[in-house]
Amino acid sequence: MTTDAGAPWLIVGLGNPGPEYAMNRHNVGFVVADLLAERIGGRFKRAGKAQAQVIEGRIGPPGPANRRVILAKPMSYMNLSGGPVTALRDFYKVPTANIVAIHDELDIDYGVLRLKLGGGDNGHNGLKSMTKAMGSEYHRVRFGIGRPPGRMQVADFVLKDFSSAERKELDYFVDRASDAVECLVIEGLERAQGTYNS
Repeated sequence: MTTDAGAPWLIVGLGNPGPEYAMNRHNVGFVVADLLAERIGGRFKRAGKAQAQVIEGRIGPPGPANRRVILAKPMSYMNLSGGPVTALRDFYKVPTANIVAIHDELDIDYGVLRLKLGGGDNGHNGLKSMTKAMGSEYHRVRFGIGRPPGRMQVADFVLKDFSSAERKELDYFVDRASDAVECLVIEGLERAQGTYNS
C-alpha cells in the first residue's frame, strides 16, 4: 500500500491518561509523542469532539519532503483508542496508510525498535481497538519493553513504571524512536526500517 504524499499524517502515541500512568511502560507512546511535540514546537490541545489531545504542525525540511502532521494522544484509555483515532482520521481526512501508532511491545527487548505496516495486534489492547475500528493497514512504531521477569503477570508489568536502570537509557531510546517516526513520515517505511529496525 502506498501513502499519499499530499495527505496529512496522523501520528498517534498510545497510552493511558492521568499522572498515575505517566511513566508506565504501557505509556511509552505518550512519552515519544511528548518529545515529538517539543520538536514541532506546539502544545497539546483538546480536539473538539474527538477524545484526544492534538497538535497540528509540520516536520521535515522545507520543500517537497515537508509533511503536515497531526500528533495525537487519545484520552480514552488504551483499550478504547480506536474511537478517538478514527474520529481524528475522519476529521482531518487522513488515509489509513498515513496513520502511525507508537506503542510498547512485549516481544522485543527493551529499547529496540521495529517499524512495520499492518499485521496483528499481538495482544496489545490499543492496537486491537484501532484495528477493530479501521482495519490493520496503518503503520506501527513498536518500542520494545521486554517480557515480565519471573512469574509477573503481563498486565502488572506493563502498568508498572520503567525501572531505575531502564530510566537511565530511556531518554536515548525515546529520542531514537522520535527520529524513527520522522524518518518514516519523511522518507518512507523502507528507509526507516533500514535505519531503525536494529
